[in-house]
Amino acid sequence: MNFFKAFHTDISKIITDLAAEGTLPEGLDCSRMTCEPPRDSSHGDVATNAAMVLCKSAKMKPRDLAGLLAPKIETIDHVVAVEIAGPGFINIRLSNDFWYARLKDVLAAGTHWGDSDIGTGQSINVEYVSANPTGPMHVGHGRGAVVGDALALLLSKAGYNVTKEYYINDAGAQVDVLARSVYLRYREAFGETVEIPEGLYPGDYLVPVGEKLKETFGDKWLNADESDWLEEIKAFSIDAMMDLIREDLAALGVTHDVFSSEKALVANGGVDKALAYLEERGLIYTGVLEPPKGKTPEDWEPRPQLLFKASEFGDDIDRPLKKSDGSGTYFASDIAYHFDKFKRGSDQLIDVLGADHGGYVKRM
Repeated sequence: MNFFKAFHTDISKIITDLAAEGTLPEGLDCSRMTCEPPRDSSHGDVATNAAMVLCKSAKMKPRDLAGLLAPKIETIDHVVAVEIAGPGFINIRLSNDFWYARLKDVLAAGTHWGDSDIGTGQSINVEYVSANPTGPMHVGHGRGAVVGDALALLLSKAGYNVTKEYYINDAGAQVDVLARSVYLRYREAFGETVEIPEGLYPGDYLVPVGEKLKETFGDKWLNADESDWLEEIKAFSIDAMMDLIREDLAALGVTHDVFSSEKALVANGGVDKALAYLEERGLIYTGVLEPPKGKTPEDWEPRPQLLFKASEFGDDIDRPLKKSDGSGTYFASDIAYHFDKFKRGSDQLIDVLGADHGGYVKRM
């Protein structure tokens, strides 16, 4: 029970009753009246500005109006004292019995104390963490995990149907790099001295993954061509990284309801469907972007690209949807992912982004 709201209702009724008997003018607007904890707890349990915000309409001095309201407020159940402070603020003290009853309510409700129904009938998808499956979580991921999980739990307490989701970026160049890095650790597990070249992941966290690969497959891949082992070792490595990430999340007490795969989204035509949806609405076109501001990269060249009209929605420029090789950009995959979440029936989507993704907000 929100007893501040209850006091607002009780005091509003007092004002209505005083107006009905002719003591106050009819139609006083109580919307600006507040009932809240006093700034100084020694002043009581509830403070109201009723006299301050209604005095002009009532054509009375604030303290005079407070003096009119105070005796009436004293008749409200569990009120033991009412004091007028300063120019006309009213401080209210409640009985110990009132607080004992509230404590009993808390104990009786257990974990459901504080639940609300404001979100009943509405669904919200909260996506958070979504760390790339190329390594263990870092502090930034921990921030997103805690913020996202706390937000999802609060929304659930407010009655929303919440889906807690993790998006696995298991498509694209970074997971190919992961597979090649693990393959070197796999060879290392057989006693080979390996050098991790620039561009691969050098972290020791991949050593046990290489050893597990050896235990699972033996020497099957030692003399095989990359085309033979890349896809299988990629899947193996992603699973190993996700196990590592799940362990860290479990240590934080963070759980997800759904783990969505970018690879599956692309394979099922999700990107093509999303782009077709945008094309039907005239939101994509083939065009040439201006060169990057500042020093132009040596490999930059003006070329026609499939672009999304992001500038019509507040972004700085329109955004590419296809790479030069014809594959989709990360942005295209993210559009498809959010399109998919809406199609699954979510009324609202919440993304908890890392601090390094601030520039991503406009385009999304």
